[in-house]
Amino acid sequence: MKATGKVVLITGAARRVGAAIARQLAAEGCQLALHYKRSAAEAEALVQDLRMQYGTEAFLIAGDLSATETPARLIDAAIEHFGRLDGLVNNASLYAPAPFGEITPGDWAAMETVHLRAPLFLTQAAVPHLRKSGGAVVNIGDIHAEIPLRGYLPYSVTKAGLLALTRALAKELGPEIRVNSVSPGVVLWAEDKDPPDGDQQGLIERNALKRVGSPQDIAGAVRYLLFDAPYVTGHNLVVDGGRMLY
Repeated sequence: MKATGKVVLITGAARRVGAAIARQLAAEGCQLALHYKRSAAEAEALVQDLRMQYGTEAFLIAGDLSATETPARLIDAAIEHFGRLDGLVNNASLYAPAPFGEITPGDWAAMETVHLRAPLFLTQAAVPHLRKSGGAVVNIGDIHAEIPLRGYLPYSVTKAGLLALTRALAKELGPEIRVNSVSPGVVLWAEDKDPPDGDQQGLIERNALKRVGSPQDIAGAVRYLLFDAPYVTGHNLVVDGGRMLY
């Protein structure tokens, strides 16, 4: 298998889509450096499960991505533990409403840090190691980068910036390193929140496949871009069940 023995760092890996990506890559034989911020119990449970189910060598790294030293520290920790790096998945995300008239500098800074600054400087720190391995970067975007979500302006705009960052990095880092992104549609409902632009059935109806996707759909796309897409770079792979057709 192409992925067997490859080392991948995933940010925001303890839960939800991040955990699904970890499970997919573990099933493919990858060794994993898994970042989390506060979800220590869930991260530890995930690692134990990956070890029991797949025999995965998985290493946890805690860190706050808003701290300027964290990106380089995460990469250094992964290299110290595994000695190499073949893939970086910038999955960590912050999803929160911010009505236009109530947006604060802090709201903007929080989104910009997680969705733009952290992926940029994680990639910068990873580049020497990814060049050695001929590795790849996958950024997790959102369809709302292209269809802005009312009441979520900082989220939508910084996710759009992440798509621009993906394309710019693909130009900067080729030919040795490929950089792509995945933009999910509805694969999980936001925790403790009603859908922001209508009820759940309404969102499903505005979708060509008339159903919600799953985190595994995103994980499969990430796996493809990391290991099965040698002539693909600067691309945004939309996984939304046809939501952007409406």
